[in-house]
Amino acid sequence: MLKISVIGAGHLGKWHIKNLQSLDNVELVGFFDTDQKRSDQIAKEYVATSFKSLDQLLNNCDAISIVVPTFSHYDVAKKALHKGIHVFCEKPFMQTIDEANEIIGLAKEKNLLLQVGHIERFNPALSGLKDYPVKPLFIESHRISQFNPRGTDVAVILDLMIHDIDIILSLVQSDVEQIDAAGAPILTDTIDIANARIKFTNGCVANITASRVSNKQMRKIRIFQKNAYISIDFLKNQTEIYSLSESVGELPEGSIPIAELATASDRKKVITYKQVDTDKSNAMLEELRAFTHAIETGAPPPVSGEDGKRALEIALKIEQQIQSTLKTML
Repeated sequence: MLKISVIGAGHLGKWHIKNLQSLDNVELVGFFDTDQKRSDQIAKEYVATSFKSLDQLLNNCDAISIVVPTFSHYDVAKKALHKGIHVFCEKPFMQTIDEANEIIGLAKEKNLLLQVGHIERFNPALSGLKDYPVKPLFIESHRISQFNPRGTDVAVILDLMIHDIDIILSLVQSDVEQIDAAGAPILTDTIDIANARIKFTNGCVANITASRVSNKQMRKIRIFQKNAYISIDFLKNQTEIYSLSESVGELPEGSIPIAELATASDRKKVITYKQVDTDKSNAMLEELRAFTHAIETGAPPPVSGEDGKRALEIALKIEQQIQSTLKTML
């Protein structure tokens, strides 16, 4: 049994505790949180051991899940790695690229597993595309939500947009050539709404919008590529593919024809529609399962420290560009 502990028992931390308790190959040793009142409540609710100090907890486990505020990620991860403990760290990975580089280097030096918690990688709406050829030419994403004071200690780029940055980087597989960004603080002192246009060296362009001042929720990515349009709805766990086929006899498996398109050569092409079958799985459970599986088998983590660093690097560049512009406006 792999002995795992959770650092931080806030809103997200308690879900880590609950999910780790349901994994057959895991023994949840306990958790640590600096808020004693909250610790007592969580210990009672989840029948879990509350450790009195971080050091005490680290002396009793093989791996940890870091679910504390971002400014504490570096200190906790560094201390755990020095003690020979595998690390799962929630996003955003670190506060700075220097911190990220040091933690990645330390994990490699100690031969320990490091995984970053980009949970949307495990959303069944995205994983349903694993066998489909995705070659984006243009991507549009919207991640908007109603205002919630939780998470407003960082800009919306690091709170929400970073999810889509990570997904887009994993899909495009190309270096970033140019970033143009705009945004504004609305209800907090940090940026609450932001838009970024990212151009990649392979020619693909991604237009990303994130907001926490909306009256509705949306988490969608639309992918446009040669002969296909893919819509991924992360809230509904739904993926739809519209594609162009040469003839009715060459339709993709599981698709239905919805229109015909005449061509210059008088050959008719067929526009088809397919709704991808997706499992109603628990994305957090799956990412924690992947973490424990990687530790046990030596397989690379599905979201590495390098992945987390790359998403962080783009997010920080977007935030810095917006802040620079706001200085001339406010």
